[in-house]
Amino acid sequence: MYWRNIDHKLEEALGDTPVVFLAGARQSGKTTLVRQLAERWPTPTIYLNFDDPSVLTAAQADPLAFLRRPSALLILDEVQRIPSLFPVIKLLVDDNRVPGRFLLTGSANVLLVSHVSESLAGRMEILTLWPLSQGELEGKREGFLEDAFQSEELAFPVGQAGLEPFPLRGLLAGGFPEAVLRTSLPRRRAWFQSYLTTLLDRDVRDLARVEGLSQFPRLLALLAQRTGSPLNVAELGRLAGLPYATLTRYLTLLEATYVVLSLPSWSTKAGKRQTKAAKSYLVDCGLLAFLLGFGLEQAAAHSPLLGPLLETLAVNELSKQASWHASQVRLSHFRTHQGREVDLVLEDGEGRVVGVEVKASTTIQGKDLRGLQALAEETGPRFRRGFLLHLGEHCLPFGPNLWALPFQSLWRWGNRPQEPAAATI
Repeated sequence: MYWRNIDHKLEEALGDTPVVFLAGARQSGKTTLVRQLAERWPTPTIYLNFDDPSVLTAAQADPLAFLRRPSALLILDEVQRIPSLFPVIKLLVDDNRVPGRFLLTGSANVLLVSHVSESLAGRMEILTLWPLSQGELEGKREGFLEDAFQSEELAFPVGQAGLEPFPLRGLLAGGFPEAVLRTSLPRRRAWFQSYLTTLLDRDVRDLARVEGLSQFPRLLALLAQRTGSPLNVAELGRLAGLPYATLTRYLTLLEATYVVLSLPSWSTKAGKRQTKAAKSYLVDCGLLAFLLGFGLEQAAAHSPLLGPLLETLAVNELSKQASWHASQVRLSHFRTHQGREVDLVLEDGEGRVVGVEVKASTTIQGKDLRGLQALAEETGPRFRRGFLLHLGEHCLPFGPNLWALPFQSLWRWGNRPQEPAAATI
């Protein structure tokens, strides 16, 4: 069992907010996390899962009676299966607005479900639980994101970094707890196949009553082949054989069910953020490796697919760290008209910017940092620092606030101990 680094934010939210929604992909560990919290919560808790048909039926029969549980934290698991409960939750919260009344979990992004988030605006805090991070797998809370934004000068050991070689096996396992536990590659692939089948048959169908789900595996395969590239929706539609309106609906569903995540283009002007094509990523590098048929042989041979997989892992890991960061951090990508690119732009609530570039190589050349240099010029004093993550072993400076770091620095640099939060109300 793994300690989740978002745990303290979950308890803080319950301490001052009536409704907390813990969203995330199916099988990412939401149920385990909320049950762990229920065991140590200082007041009575009631746990109900809408995957249980009898629980679902009872909630549909009389929502008000079902939800009226005085003096207890009511935990409702997979609540996206019955969205009609949200207006009733609003009614109860408005009648007695105390913190920590409802803890909801769901395998669908409530912000992408019409009328749900609107009914609880100002009453609900939304947290996202991603699959296990590399730090969580090693029992640490990563400090990369926190240190990257700090004002103080960062000191790295120039030369040998003292880190173990990058574990390529981690690319194949990803972060879903059940997949990580399967050490056999065939058994892990069987899990991913079953996972996608269950996801499409339940979450996607329940969310939108979609017919013709046989088209989704083909669409996922096409998205996997284009991971990390600006998404050309028109081209994707032609290859998938889907009309534009249908394709955009399907892409929204895949994003809403945490199968893919979209990285918008970055600009100094907020109004221009969406003027360039977004990049699309799978939410788990193990799932991407499965869809691409990527194995250890390809990893050892440094297949051309290694770069997109590493970039996906970087996006995955920094999305996870952002979910428990003290302030909101937005992720995007950067590209100039001259073709200079940065894989990841991180911007915090104060407007400070950090750039992260990924290179699937053990050697670094000065030209590899041109994208980060362009980002630094574009952002001026807002630019905090830039990092080039590589497969080598050395930390190397490349000018003011520019560093080349071993890839695994993402989760092994600046680690903090995991400290269980004390439950409070």
